[in-house]
Amino acid sequence: MDIRAATEADLDAINAIYNEAVRAPLQAFDIVEKTMDERRIWFHQHGPLHPVMVATDSGHVLGWASLSPWAPHGAYSRTVEDSIFVASGARGRGVGKRLLSALLEKAEKLGHHVVIARITDGNSVSLALHEQQCFEKVGVMREVGFKDGIWLDEYVLQRRFMVPIPDSR
Repeated sequence: MDIRAATEADLDAINAIYNEAVRAPLQAFDIVEKTMDERRIWFHQHGPLHPVMVATDSGHVLGWASLSPWAPHGAYSRTVEDSIFVASGARGRGVGKRLLSALLEKAEKLGHHVVIARITDGNSVSLALHEQQCFEKVGVMREVGFKDGIWLDEYVLQRRFMVPIPDSR
């Protein structure tokens, strides 16, 4: 398995994996699948400080991960949010673990101080994955999502890095 920076050629697979998660009850809060036009816009909004990575095997994308800005306010510039999605046929093979490890290494090298994860209550695999990577639960937002006829809680987790005090960004 290889982990590398995503390219535009990966967008069909990235979008298919994400839309699979949209159809699942506890994996994504979107309720409408993303179009390829929306996925291209999303991809081009990510830049050097907010990478998109893919896990591949024999040229097939097994999963993807990204860092996104946490909030648009300047004081949050060193805080990012992670996203990790693995194709259903590739689960249980360590894809998510490899992606998250690579993403966290990249986040630290880029000088990010905090990585936030928001995980639906009931998504025990994602919760365990993040806790194995030294994320700590810092809160729960009650009933912030409504999908498939039920209210969903969302855990907020974070991992901090000891990075030097930055110059203004």
